[in-house]
Amino acid sequence: MTSPSHPGNAAVSAPGKVLLAGGYLVTDRAHTGLVLGLSARIHSYVRTVGSSNASEANEILVRSPQFRDAEWRYQYRVLDGNRGVEVHQSTDHLDNAPSRNKFIEVALTYTLNYVLHLQSLKLPALEVTILADSGYYSQSRTSSVCSKNPESPFLDFNIRLADANKTGLGSSAALVSALVSAILRYFLQVTGNDLPTDTFKARAHNLSQIAHCAAQGKIGSGFDVAAAVYGSCVYRRFSPSILEKVGEPGSAGFPTSLGVVVDDQSTDRLWDTQIDETAVDLPPRLRLVMCDVDCGSETPSMVKKVMSWRKEYPDDASVLWERIQQGIDELTIEFQKLCRDPGRPLETLRNIILANRSLVRDMSTRSKVPIEPDVQTELIDACSSVQGVVGGVVPGAGGYDAIALIIEHRAEVVQDLRTSLANFKSSNTKDHEVAIERVGMLNVQQESQGLRMEPTQQYAGWV
Repeated sequence: MTSPSHPGNAAVSAPGKVLLAGGYLVTDRAHTGLVLGLSARIHSYVRTVGSSNASEANEILVRSPQFRDAEWRYQYRVLDGNRGVEVHQSTDHLDNAPSRNKFIEVALTYTLNYVLHLQSLKLPALEVTILADSGYYSQSRTSSVCSKNPESPFLDFNIRLADANKTGLGSSAALVSALVSAILRYFLQVTGNDLPTDTFKARAHNLSQIAHCAAQGKIGSGFDVAAAVYGSCVYRRFSPSILEKVGEPGSAGFPTSLGVVVDDQSTDRLWDTQIDETAVDLPPRLRLVMCDVDCGSETPSMVKKVMSWRKEYPDDASVLWERIQQGIDELTIEFQKLCRDPGRPLETLRNIILANRSLVRDMSTRSKVPIEPDVQTELIDACSSVQGVVGGVVPGAGGYDAIALIIEHRAEVVQDLRTSLANFKSSNTKDHEVAIERVGMLNVQQESQGLRMEPTQQYAGWV
């Protein structure tokens, strides 16, 4: 192993996602999901703030300065007995130290252990700054520009992170992917701001999938991490058994076992993820719009209930899921046709979106899970009545997260849609449902690119 010197800093951003079609199905390798990457990104900026002897515990300070009291301090050290790197949170620096952020802690742990697998690890003191584009959170009335840099693209949300309402764009996957990638870039000395290489993306993807699953405490489908690394794609999940050989942090040989899985060198369980970056894109005449209803959903509990229904009624579920998969394939093919033929009518796309929504509502009724709640149906229908709006869905697992609309890419369509949203009030509200009282258009569009090596000048005022 080599023992290189380190660059002074490294920054990487990862996009959010919208699962336009394939919610719930994407958990099963027999099915796929159509995922669009978003212009909303989470940035991770790593810089050296000092150094010391590798035998001593060293510090990593992680800051999220857009939020109040969002600062986590960690000690890390190399254990003896080939047990890898230990990372633990220190809380003695603040009386109001924040609660544990498992996604940050686990991402640090797994990435540093992977780096140790590749090379001997010098332990500089590091500062990591996490910055998020505004689309990830419902906008607080107290949000403001950065006081130290009014030209900054990042808002000061002026609330505690725990009090922020997420919009459902995949913030945890983007956070883990950006943090993992920035630390890899720092220690592996990846210079320049060109597109990441295929090798870098494969490492970042596999390691981020492992870390994200560990932080969640379960093996998810991984479509959100795939979009964070690769951008827009048609995604087929990996087999969960791939992660069985990773081992546990602190166990003997952990850096090696982790490295074997990340580098796809296992003799019997290779990564079987299928990520087709070329299969999906929106033609220039169309754009994605996300509309935030400022409610949010508990995705894990919804997934659990749908899977329980599928287990109880396997035949009915299988038939319905095959019909939904056919709709996903038709949607993907129609986007491809529209990209090839700029003059192709939009009626077929509109009908496919409507048919897919009908199937999803059928699953919602059968499973008794509010995948497309009545108030969301009312909102999407109202938006779809605006001239130039092709159609919309409640993406991913559904519920009360931001809705996704496909519209014609014309300024007047956006303006008419804003007017419609400003006047929208839900009326078809049942006692057990959430009322939608305010709808805002998020500052996001679709974006094909995944990971992006970032210049650091844009973080002035935040670091």
